[in-house]
Amino acid sequence: MKKKDFISLADYSRRELETLVKRALELKGGASPEAGKNKVLAMIFRKPSTRTNVSFFMAMKRLGGDALYLGNEALQLSRGETIEDTARVISGYVDAIMIRTFEHSDVLAMAGSAGVPVINGLTDYLHPCQALGDVMSLKEAKGGDLRKIKLAYVGDGNNVCNSLISAAGIFGFSFSAAVPEGYEPSSEIIEKARAENKNIELTDNPSDAVKEADAVYTDVWVSMGDESERRSRKNVFRKYRVDSSLISGARADAVVMHCLPAHRGEEITDEVMNSGQSYIFQQAENRMYIQQAIMEYLFKENK
Repeated sequence: MKKKDFISLADYSRRELETLVKRALELKGGASPEAGKNKVLAMIFRKPSTRTNVSFFMAMKRLGGDALYLGNEALQLSRGETIEDTARVISGYVDAIMIRTFEHSDVLAMAGSAGVPVINGLTDYLHPCQALGDVMSLKEAKGGDLRKIKLAYVGDGNNVCNSLISAAGIFGFSFSAAVPEGYEPSSEIIEKARAENKNIELTDNPSDAVKEADAVYTDVWVSMGDESERRSRKNVFRKYRVDSSLISGARADAVVMHCLPAHRGEEITDEVMNSGQSYIFQQAENRMYIQQAIMEYLFKENK
């Protein structure tokens, strides 16, 4: 049997992903875990994180297992050992590997060499756990048929935007992204998603994107690895700030989302983050439950 990993939402069917979202909501509601007892997850962090670290650690604890943090300083990767050799070695010690890194090719290499399931905790190209947790949050906040929901994204066409577009293609919700010229999401991902869902739009006008939206989503203007571009990016993205004026163009009951960490006063204002429309911290909590569901599924599938 071929090993199951969790690298991209595009590797899964809509039915499989809907099952994971349903299961995550059940786990949040108090359902008992069905797999994970005495399992160990290795967490490789080539990029540091607050939410990915704590949410995966606690997800494993709630499954009855444990998690091992492996920062760059704890690995021979920083001294030239290959991803493939690292994968083979760690596979002999643990039951699953989560890797958060820069190059997407590193996750693919890890998955290709590891004897245990590998989970993409983030690359510069994709952030599938975040996007699936966001789908869970949309379902929780809005209920009903996701195909009747419009999600607007305002900001950089980065890894989160790429994965949200992929999610829109699979789940069928309308998606409109407002990004400045030169910072667009992957054309390949857009093309693939539009083959399944025609209601995916790209614009450079935030007001157009948020019109009649049920949820408005933003992310930092300067991602990890882009620090040298901070000054130029702040100038380019200035009109992409999510503030009360922009939100007023969405539906009156629209929720506001952000994958965090937020740079308050840049991509989002304090007023919006602290408003009754903010679903940001529920969204952050949901990362733990969706990752719990993903790992439970992988442990069952890879027996």
